[in-house]
Formats: sequence, C-alpha cells, structure tokens
Amino acid sequence: MELINRAGAVYVLLLLMMRLSGKRTVGQFTPFDLLVVMLVSEAAGPSMTGKDQSLWGGLLVCAVLIAINMLVGILTARSRVAEKMLEGEAILLGRDGEIFESVPKRHRVSQNDIEKALRGADCERQEVRYAFLEADGSICILKS
Repeated sequence: MELINRAGAVYVLLLLMMRLSGKRTVGQFTPFDLLVVMLVSEAAGPSMTGKDQSLWGGLLVCAVLIAINMLVGILTARSRVAEKMLEGEAILLGRDGEIFESVPKRHRVSQNDIEKALRGADCERQEVRYAFLEADGSICILKS
C-alpha cells in the first residue's frame, strides 16, 4: 500500500505544481523546459518508490500512475468543472489586431511565441480577430 500511496501523492502534487506553473510549462518545450521536466522526473522517482528498487515495485508505481491518469481523463471528460480545474481553459491574448500587453506577460508568453503563431497562421498582426493561449500552451490565431 505504501507504493500506491506514494505514487498517488506524487502524481497529485506534481499535477498541482504544473498547473500553478502555468500554461507555458505544458506548451511547446524549449530546451530549458525539457531539462526541467527531465530533472523533475529524476527527482520524483525515488519519492514514489522509497527504498523499494524491485521490478514489481516499479511496475506497481507505473500501473498506479497510469490508472490515476485514466481516472483524470474520465473525470475531465464527464465534468466541465473538473476539466476547467485540472486542464485549464483558453486565455484571450488579443482581439481585433491588438495583442494585449499585460496578458502575455502574466502568462509568460514571449513576443517570439506570438510572432511564430502569427507566421504559422499566415496572418499579419492587424488581421488578428482573436488570439488565444490554449490550455495546452499553444497559441491559436483566428483571422478577420
């Protein structure tokens, strides 16, 4: 039971930390973001297994993590409140040709990221009808 409890606690706490860190953490990774994810996984591993280094202990922790992830998927698919709380929702970055100055800063979205999204949408800034920071960290541009 200790391994199950440890895996569940680490999953919940890391999910909370990732949600608090913002959409930028779960969006497209820079090399620095990827490094943080790799280091977090290395640091979290021992906290889930404790002193148990057995094959079965590691497989049990993996099974618990997959089961929790499946339960979160079911919960977010069935409850809008849970979906909003666990996955977040889109944030309006700009409208009608104007990118709001404070919103990208608050969500740690660089001008380079916005310009990349504009290029990807084949859109000039003045053609922007809406620009959204999606829950997965991507930027969606809707043209006028």
